[in-house]
Amino acid sequence: MALAASYAADFAVAKSRPLGLFVVQPFYAIHQKNGKIEFDYGVAPETQSCVASALPHFGYTPCWYLSGHRTRKIEI
Repeated sequence: MALAASYAADFAVAKSRPLGLFVVQPFYAIHQKNGKIEFDYGVAPETQSCVASALPHFGYTPCWYLSGHRTRKIEI
């Protein structure tokens, strides 16, 4: 019961606040045949929306998580 109440309170906080924005730098992790991984940072930075709450809501990542994870790895 306490878990449901805390999630509902977090949802109410997320709904009352506007979405935040962070610039995230994506990069490619290219796996080669010899077992090594080549990293390519030639991708343009992108803006990602986030929600100001403790848990993810509405399909957005929490802002506290994005503040510490400003890169996004794309495996190829």
